[in-house]
Amino acid sequence: MPPPFLRREAFGVSIQSAKRSDHMLPYALIDLHCDTLTALRPEDAPLLAALRDPARRRETASALADRVRETNTLDLPGRHFSLSAIPEGVHWCQCCAIFIPDGLIQEEAVSCYDLHRRSFSRQMEALSDKVLPCHTADSIESAWAQGKAAAVLTVENGSALAGQLDRVETLARDGVRMVTLTWNGENEIGSGSGTDHGLSSFGREAVRALEEHSILVDVSHLNDRGFNDLLKTASRPFVASHSNARAVCGHRRNLADEQIREMVRRGCLIGLNYCVDFLHTGDRPAGLDDLWRHVEHLLELGAERCLALGSDADGADFPPGLDSPERFAGLYPYLLDRGLSTELAEGILWKNALGFFRKIW
Repeated sequence: MPPPFLRREAFGVSIQSAKRSDHMLPYALIDLHCDTLTALRPEDAPLLAALRDPARRRETASALADRVRETNTLDLPGRHFSLSAIPEGVHWCQCCAIFIPDGLIQEEAVSCYDLHRRSFSRQMEALSDKVLPCHTADSIESAWAQGKAAAVLTVENGSALAGQLDRVETLARDGVRMVTLTWNGENEIGSGSGTDHGLSSFGREAVRALEEHSILVDVSHLNDRGFNDLLKTASRPFVASHSNARAVCGHRRNLADEQIREMVRRGCLIGLNYCVDFLHTGDRPAGLDDLWRHVEHLLELGAERCLALGSDADGADFPPGLDSPERFAGLYPYLLDRGLSTELAEGILWKNALGFFRKIW
């Protein structure tokens, strides 16, 4: 028997014969995570790599700052995400992460945060004909009503707090609306998926402070022990901005079934990640059908109101069918042709995320 989330009219219809919706675009699309803000041009990759070398860090940071000040990273051609490549008629909301590498701590992490925060503000002014910075669900819808994209500032790596609780207020004042607690390594808050420690005492305080300032707590990259610690600490629904299902792809960055069930119970939000490493294991190339397997599994666990998109654009390798805004939007007809109802497909593309934002912000 077909799963209950499939459209009745799609029962027994092959994918090849069900391409009724190829021409359709979604009304809107909300992407919970991209690295586009901090991803410079390919020729600048050595600079980013050099940041991890303490002996070269100060010199590299200066050169990197010059690049950041002169580059509109959110509107470069040939990227996973570019403002100019958004399909006409699609209302887009992009959560733009300030990514802070694990090698940067304390003052260096704060300097990295400040550099990219200023870049975000500058780009919002320079590209104001295309995009508006947004802090609430209402402001997102207002940007759409003006025919512009919405940009939400987020942080990937709680090292931006530098171990100081008062920096939560600073981030809130700067318009940050979500913080990924860790990256793959350790920081003052806790440990990422590459380590095995849980949340620190400061980390538990930081979670409470973030909640008090209505900044979303993001558990993507957090390890299992840290996730369990968070369950004992968090009093509000939280987010896994770019994580898939571990039962489908056994990477430790993905969510275990018991974690997904608990997030569903708490009314949390889970953003589907397009990174090939988190879609499937094995030698064959990943594709859209691998993403579908995660969708199907998450829906079977009851996540129909919790499921969203969290692409990880410009921060990972993507399958060919998911490597541009136009192809992101193409998920809508793909999901319909897979048999999802319009309500479920629109929930994944934008309605679930917008409703979640409205509850928290």
